[in-house]
Amino acid sequence: MVFKRLLGSLGVGGPTVDTVLDPGASRPGGTLTGQVHLEGGQTDFDIEHITLELVARVEAEHAEGESEGVVAFERFTVGGGFRLAAGQRHSVPFTVTLPWETPVTELHGQHLGVVLGVRTELAVAGARDKGDLDQLSIAPLPVQEAILEAFGQLGFGFRSADLEYGHIAGAGQRLPFYQEVELTPAPRYAHQVNEIEVTFLANPGGVEVVLEADKRGGLFSGGHDALTRFTVGHHDSRDWTAEVDAWVRQLTERHGGAHAHTGPYAVHGHHDHGGDHRSGPGMGTAVAAGAAGLAVGVAGGLVAAEVVDEVGDFFEGDEEDEG
Repeated sequence: MVFKRLLGSLGVGGPTVDTVLDPGASRPGGTLTGQVHLEGGQTDFDIEHITLELVARVEAEHAEGESEGVVAFERFTVGGGFRLAAGQRHSVPFTVTLPWETPVTELHGQHLGVVLGVRTELAVAGARDKGDLDQLSIAPLPVQEAILEAFGQLGFGFRSADLEYGHIAGAGQRLPFYQEVELTPAPRYAHQVNEIEVTFLANPGGVEVVLEADKRGGLFSGGHDALTRFTVGHHDSRDWTAEVDAWVRQLTERHGGAHAHTGPYAVHGHHDHGGDHRSGPGMGTAVAAGAAGLAVGVAGGLVAAEVVDEVGDFFEGDEEDEG
């Protein structure tokens, strides 16, 4: 999906910008490649800089409830310092390195409902315009995919994925938000937990895996959240199904109060997950667990259409705000 429009801040006759990302999904910590295509306006323009900005749709929880907004989490200057003649066409190729914590937007080619974009900013003669916005697709790292596959092998299902504004205390988190992948419990754990949330915090040395369980209450006790975390290497070779099963057993056996986000596991900006507060278009994607693991399946095409509409609304709404 590529958007091309006249740079509004420069008025009629200004240059246009059209950023085209190379096909295929990128990975966290990997490279993003493409080209920025410029077409000169009615007169010559000095292009001061071309900047790519990574943006994400993020949920924020506050006293009044919950809201969504767009957060920019990385910027790259990929060109500039040249004159674009009237009517001239000029292309600037780029290769940039994505942050290790870049959220995953797809699994096995199916969209998870997480929305990321690449916004192109052009600075011309002292004026700046964010003139192009493109959808960014991110596939999981191999170890992330292996862990999600293991959950699927154990019988867990995909419920939703979103981005939460805030920080997980004690972790080496660098971005102002983190991703949660919410899973329905495997049958053997259904009597203990309502859901399990998985967060990956990747870095050059490996991946920190944060697991949170919304535990069911007993006859004489209320439900509460339990949280634990593990660190794995990018090239670890393990029996991931057995490993993840051990993680879940450890998590479900943890004892804690209604707010187990204390000490080294405190989550800033996090709240008690009493009920499913992440509803809405694209969030009910079904996941077929079994031999294929946690492979995303779309029911009847309805969810897929909603996801596409959601992505389009995000970009179109952002352009309207900028214009």
